[in-house]
Amino acid sequence: MDGTLVDTEPYWMRAEHELVESFGGTWTHADAMLLVGSGLLGSAAILQNRGVNLAAEAIVDLLTTRVQEQLASAGIPWRPGAHELLTELHTAGVPMALVTMSEQRMARQIAGIVGFDAFTTIVSGDMVQQSKPHPESYLTAADELGVDAGHCVAIEDSLPGVAAAVASGAVVVAVPHMVPILPSEHYTVLDTLSGTTLAWLNELYGSRRSALLSPLSSTEVRPTTPKDATRE
Repeated sequence: MDGTLVDTEPYWMRAEHELVESFGGTWTHADAMLLVGSGLLGSAAILQNRGVNLAAEAIVDLLTTRVQEQLASAGIPWRPGAHELLTELHTAGVPMALVTMSEQRMARQIAGIVGFDAFTTIVSGDMVQQSKPHPESYLTAADELGVDAGHCVAIEDSLPGVAAAVASGAVVVAVPHMVPILPSEHYTVLDTLSGTTLAWLNELYGSRRSALLSPLSSTEVRPTTPKDATRE
């Protein structure tokens, strides 16, 4: 969600800066980058080390509330191509799960502003025991969709998220936002979701699944690059 569908990372960074500063500490951009894609309780531990004298659950609650306030006042900053792809998938009847380490209340806030009932299920950070990069959230989402994770396509923007999706067995598309993600044989990298379509995702899925089913093949069929995007 954060960084993949919507550009809420600046909201999180502002909330973190305000919280650390309220306890007399200093919070830098480099500090904030450490938390991108991480679970909220893990992030809370880092903030405690920076001088925030609150319980981890209280930190998560304060940060989430502050980000939700910014969303309510400034609106949903969609990432390029994200809403268009959601719309096409929804129109085609493709079941979708929103997998995020944010809390359920914030995920539902954003899902409620999409403009249509996009997600069959939402798996949030407060619903799982293990945060990304552990695959629990993706495995849970696939189970709730009634499919094997290997028959899903996961779209992620962060290193922990990509690692979680790959570990689940899903076909993974990485769209890096705040943190660079190097090319790998384990996932496909796009600069943006602009121009990405259901047809392209189907082609990618087919080529990745064929490669997995034919491990001795020396040639992997690769999909063409969607318009306005770069695939590594």
